[in-house]
Amino acid sequence: MAHGDFYFTINATFYHFTERWGGQALIDYWQALGREYLQPLARQFEEGGPAEIARYWSAYFAGEPGGEVVVSQPDAGTVLIDVRACPAIRWLKESPAAALHPPVHPMYCQHCLYINQAMLEGTRYCFELQGGAGRCQQVFRLSSGGTP
Repeated sequence: MAHGDFYFTINATFYHFTERWGGQALIDYWQALGREYLQPLARQFEEGGPAEIARYWSAYFAGEPGGEVVVSQPDAGTVLIDVRACPAIRWLKESPAAALHPPVHPMYCQHCLYINQAMLEGTRYCFELQGGAGRCQQVFRLSSGGTP
């Protein structure tokens, strides 16, 4: 179970990185999270395939407050995450405490791209992100040569 106020901490961390070290340092941090911290999840995806990726993200978003997210498998090698309302962006903009905190960091949505791409390096999968600002489509797809 998640608590939406944690999004304020994440947003503040993003501001801290960019104000102290710049945008590239934030991207480097996200990539390190994917390459190092999230490797157990990458292995879980590699072993379980697209069905496991879909199961994981369905469960993840079910525990996030205020999101409107649909996870589907349009084909055997693809998982589509249709984020119609991002729980983090919605909370950062609409929660009762939003007025007390800085606005959504301008790079906020990019963390999904950099973390997932780095996490999937060395696996059969690639990650694509389209959209942003609280509404996007995230695609986990078997790379060419991968098999479901």
